[in-house]
Amino acid sequence: MIIHEGYEGLKLVNPVVTQGIFDGVHLGHKALLDILVSRAVESKGEAVVVTFYPHPRMVLDPSPAKLSFLTTMDEKKKLLEDAKVDHLVIIEFTKAFSKIRACDFIKDILHDKIGTKHLLIGFNHRFGKGAEGNPDTLRECAENLNFRVEQIQGFYGEEGPVSSSSIRDALLNGKLEDANTWLGYNYSLTGNVVEGRKIGRSIGFPTANLEPGNEYKLIPADGVYAVETQVDGVIYPGMLSIGVNPTVNADKKRSIEVNILNFDRDIYKKTITVIFHKRLRNEIRFRNKEELSRQMLLDRQQVIQLFR
Repeated sequence: MIIHEGYEGLKLVNPVVTQGIFDGVHLGHKALLDILVSRAVESKGEAVVVTFYPHPRMVLDPSPAKLSFLTTMDEKKKLLEDAKVDHLVIIEFTKAFSKIRACDFIKDILHDKIGTKHLLIGFNHRFGKGAEGNPDTLRECAENLNFRVEQIQGFYGEEGPVSSSSIRDALLNGKLEDANTWLGYNYSLTGNVVEGRKIGRSIGFPTANLEPGNEYKLIPADGVYAVETQVDGVIYPGMLSIGVNPTVNADKKRSIEVNILNFDRDIYKKTITVIFHKRLRNEIRFRNKEELSRQMLLDRQQVIQLFR
């Protein structure tokens, strides 16, 4: 996949295009991308995804600190490449860009700059100033531009259409299995190992404290999880705790700590990735460290059984 920062000077071959944020690149997105790639093959053209960075809400929302996303841009690039997209066009989103009218965007950028011949859109697609653009607007504005507009129906799960917002809600409410099902892969979190209080080591379960590498990356609900941990390209099973560690933590500071099974290397300051497989339980306040240690032994057995 070729990545373009901006839309100037593009030389695309019979481009079949879709546009959007694609947070998570979930099953709904993948259904659209599969059709995009298929249409490009049929027309002997190239499959092109147009996305925007930073996320429009980071520019327009008065409280960006409240935002969280399923994927970083690097993660999104990898997932789009895996989907066999030929080109990714990243357009810088600014307040000035947000004021472009829908029809002007279609003509000046999609048609004149990108050279779109065939545009695919999702079932709930909106764009342009004030989100005025919709499928009907697209068809009206594109009528005299000699490119085809095709709307693709959404991907539906048991509870309705799969969307990035429904997956975010699932992760924040402890419904990891639902989130992973709708994503089509296991949710992951990448960050650096930072100095901790070393309390886990004192009860026989040394942990690596993870500091996420992106401040807007969504952190799942507090609790204990069975995870795989990638260190230097090697995968190890482990159990991860998200929360304030109420049994031993006086300052109630939230942390992300992973106990990597059968692992005793010093990985302080290394970048690692944790891959979430199952939520084992809620965070619990125990009467003492001994009770906590006994529960962690049970958690460990669940992890061993899961990955056996």
